[in-house]
Amino acid sequence: MTSLIPTWVDGNLVAIDKLEAHQRGLLHKAVSVFVMCGNDVLIQRRAMGKYHTPGLWANTCCTHPHWSEDPKECAMRRLREELGITGLRLDHKDQLTYRADVGNGLIEHERVDLYVARVPSHIAVDPNPQEVMQTDWVDMDLLVRRVRARPAQYTPWLRIYLAEHAARIFA
Repeated sequence: MTSLIPTWVDGNLVAIDKLEAHQRGLLHKAVSVFVMCGNDVLIQRRAMGKYHTPGLWANTCCTHPHWSEDPKECAMRRLREELGITGLRLDHKDQLTYRADVGNGLIEHERVDLYVARVPSHIAVDPNPQEVMQTDWVDMDLLVRRVRARPAQYTPWLRIYLAEHAARIFA
């Protein structure tokens, strides 16, 4: 089964297979979500069956929208599919573009819509084992220190978000 994602080719937005977009390093649409409780952020460790960055820690949720899917709807869909989370209010924080080598000749070149959901207490999650092998609530300052100390344990995009865009995302 192929997964077609909105991708820019020669300045035109077209539907390209997700793997091909990553192999060619093509700019494509994405969404990322951070669920926050005070200064704690919910992070996930990607399942070992993922075709890139398996076993690495990432933000709460990230994915690619389907063709013509609204980014916010996509973010809510993937929170449900990956973590069993529903009913959160997502605040759009920013849209940014990054490019990162994710290993095995694959490149994430994304124009990503970033969302933050704030919750009053740590919420329960029901991770889909095909997507997520572990979750954790971690203090944001501690997460930044951990990422700096052991960057290889974290996805390239999480490292980029924290190092270059934290003020835009978490303000």
